[in-house]
Amino acid sequence: MRYQISGKQIDIGEALQTHVKSELGEVIEKYAERPTDANIIFSKQAGEFVCEAVVHLSTGLTTQARGHAHDIYAAFDSCAEKMEKQLRRYKRRLKDHHRDRKDPVESIGASSYILAANDHDTESEPESLQPMIIAEMETKIPDLSVGEAVMQMELAGAPALVFRNEGKSEINVVYRRDDGNIGWIDPNNA
Repeated sequence: MRYQISGKQIDIGEALQTHVKSELGEVIEKYAERPTDANIIFSKQAGEFVCEAVVHLSTGLTTQARGHAHDIYAAFDSCAEKMEKQLRRYKRRLKDHHRDRKDPVESIGASSYILAANDHDTESEPESLQPMIIAEMETKIPDLSVGEAVMQMELAGAPALVFRNEGKSEINVVYRRDDGNIGWIDPNNA
């Protein structure tokens, strides 16, 4: 597994890198069989150290966690504990997923846009009905089953996930509802 351990405006020593590799490697090896790479970023925020970790699995699934504490090692340990909890929750499905799927998850390319927030008052009329785009980037839409999409959304900690339904090859969306349940939008079932 490839590790990319970096710090935002802080130096990361060899001892911390060794600690991260051994602890995170142990957690991932225990629950996920084929990780490809891990990206760990340390930063300092309001007097606390923050550790963000993103691990990509060979099947295309991604898990991420974030921890913070007053000590940099404690921040990493908090992050690793959260990631372990996520992976433990999905261990059986991850293992089953690996057996059933021999090839990585396929994905199609798409454009992703970030729109400017509407910061003017709602009383006035907008000059144009076109939203202001402040960033444009490439994104991937994975080819997943609904169960895999829900698992990917949970592992990534995302509020929603757009995916191509494996069974129908159509674009679907899963999202976390306000009541805590998961919603599934399937346009062709309407």
